Amino acid sequence: MKRQRMMAMGAITITSILWGTTGTAATFAPGAGPLAIGAAALGIGGILQALIAVRALRAGSAQLRANWPTAAVGALAVAAYPLAFYSSMHLAGVALGTVVSLASAPLASGMLELLLHRTALGRWWMLAAGLGVIGSAVLCLAKMASDAGGAGSSLAGIALGLVAGATYATYSWSARRLMSQGIGRAASMGAVFGAGGILLLPVLLATGAPLLASGQACAVAAYMALVPMFLGYLLFGYGLARLTASTATTITLSEPAVAAVLAVAVVGEHLSTTGWIGLGIIGLSLVVLAVAPAAPAEAVRAPDVPMAAAGSRI
Repeated sequence: MKRQRMMAMGAITITSILWGTTGTAATFAPGAGPLAIGAAALGIGGILQALIAVRALRAGSAQLRANWPTAAVGALAVAAYPLAFYSSMHLAGVALGTVVSLASAPLASGMLELLLHRTALGRWWMLAAGLGVIGSAVLCLAKMASDAGGAGSSLAGIALGLVAGATYATYSWSARRLMSQGIGRAASMGAVFGAGGILLLPVLLATGAPLLASGQACAVAAYMALVPMFLGYLLFGYGLARLTASTATTITLSEPAVAAVLAVAVVGEHLSTTGWIGLGIIGLSLVVLAVAPAAPAEAVRAPDVPMAAAGSRI
């Protein structure tokens, strides 16, 4: 059980690393705006999720219809997330936009489970989430202090990052909720992300012309859709079927650290000593999660058999 839980955490950690490359990858298509990048990445990636799950979607169609409000909420969140996320990075920078978006997600996820399922917030989870938020706040302050002239743009980016965090938590909860209702992992992820991808197609059609302007821009769009989004969400679904949504979103706090390091090493953004301290605190939050005892709700079952409702957390 412990080994399979660690495998699930490892899958989501790999996902976080892949997701952490998206902001840096987007800078290689400077002519494309954040809406185009976001719509291409999760629009195409989401539709691919549905295509590989066609058989599962057919088998679970009756259950999906019975739970259509949950799937619809998830699809709307999937459609909103990349538009807010990439706009946040565009306005506030890769490091700050990613940090705010992902650091706020665990809190939003925990609040969703508390309000909707009346599930108590476990002390280990609160410690890990708290460390992650503190580290992210330190990283944000370091970034804003180094770029005081762009405070207005940074604040707008932070606001959009909070929207991204809330929508990320919402679609994670939605997919996890579908699984808890007896719907298989592939069908749950395919329904939520496929419908969300379809909702993003009009945005892609309206804004995506610059992605076709050069081979490099096309390569960026293809990479974003196939690797961080398609492959990343396959791994995310694997982990989400074995962990609660709040634990999964807390693990993805490693994404801001990856994004910040790449922003410094590749994009050329500056990160002060204080910023590196923030990254260290984020890393500590992941260590807390790794050594925490598994909660009853995270007892692992067969690969595509969802667990019972998301219960108490670590």
